Amino acid sequence: MSQGVDIKLKDLRYLVAVADTRHFGKAAEKCFVSQPTLSAQLKKLEDYLGVQLIERQPKNVSLTEAGEQIVARARRMLEASEEVVTLARAHRDPLAGRLRVALLPTIGPYLLPRVSQPIRKGLPRLELRLYEYQTEQILERLEAGEIDLGILALPVDVDGFESRELFTEPFVVAVPDQHRLTKRDSVKIDDLNGETLLLLEDGHCLRDQALEVCSRVDLHEKQDFRATSLETLRQMVATGAGVTLLPELASKGAYGNARGVTIRPFTRPAPTRQVGGVWRKTSARRVAIDAMCKIIHDHAK
Repeated sequence: MSQGVDIKLKDLRYLVAVADTRHFGKAAEKCFVSQPTLSAQLKKLEDYLGVQLIERQPKNVSLTEAGEQIVARARRMLEASEEVVTLARAHRDPLAGRLRVALLPTIGPYLLPRVSQPIRKGLPRLELRLYEYQTEQILERLEAGEIDLGILALPVDVDGFESRELFTEPFVVAVPDQHRLTKRDSVKIDDLNGETLLLLEDGHCLRDQALEVCSRVDLHEKQDFRATSLETLRQMVATGAGVTLLPELASKGAYGNARGVTIRPFTRPAPTRQVGGVWRKTSARRVAIDAMCKIIHDHAK
């Protein structure tokens, strides 16, 4: 190997694609090249480094130990190269270009209708890429540089991230139309004593928040049911299977007139959740992130 290091980022991209797909054909598709081109370049990379990176078997592609270690570093190098390009673009026009934003499934469908138009109007040159993930996935993808901004429930305590509160959202109670609590204008937490509580499946932070709110009353969680979305919860409430807690935005607008479901606020002080933005401290998109957060803060309510 020569003294001067001459590894092409393109070849590292091919290697990472093979690591992700464990398949030469799929990796080639992902990189928009032919399979022979990708295979030949990776062989050249192995020859240059003087070490085998990939074990090639007829029906199985795996990485050697050296390959695994090099892929981990290759990911960081590719992320850094993206940051270089993004930083240059951001200096040319900080409110233009692509901004990758991930939202919790319990926030995205209810917040976006309120803020999409103000964002388009206020940041017309920004190209938004929107994703839905749960909290853990958002933080993982932020750390990996795959997204620029996460919109989720605070607090999150992770080194290397900054956060900003965007809005405080009260919880409301959703009960079947014929339920005794429909006669109340507002509901105390104690009024839920003895009720069957419907919750989201494990992994959703809203599940933990609902359990925390209801921790001091005698509620029975429906054990044979875990919802994957707030809309499933709403439908189950409509069948009379139990009651649930919803974030206030999920009870407004197009979602406020679900058949068979009555929404009641909690008496003050109502339980709430803090919704905020989280990003990497090193992000090159700080100006665009700040502008996006300001619009969400101004229009969420």
